[in-house]
Amino acid sequence: MTETDEESLDDLPPSAKLVFKVLEYNGPLTQKGIVEESMLSARTVRYALERLEGIGVVDEDVYFADARQNLYQLNLPEPAAADGGTEACSGQAD
Repeated sequence: MTETDEESLDDLPPSAKLVFKVLEYNGPLTQKGIVEESMLSARTVRYALERLEGIGVVDEDVYFADARQNLYQLNLPEPAAADGGTEACSGQAD
């Protein structure tokens, strides 16, 4: 039962994966921007964003240019290897 509780990007429908890729390639966008880039319906994009927010890979923020809209962006953890690599380089430079 824990397997169904821990949903991942691979378990999501194709529309959610497409929205993820649109955000990955284009950076933060409004829902309208995602609709334009993905060519999905607004309803499908809303559902995909809900699913992506549900697994914690998308964050919703205020779009300051138009406060009636939200800005969506990916929320991916930083790779641990990249942090370790920069520390090792800075340690050697000292």
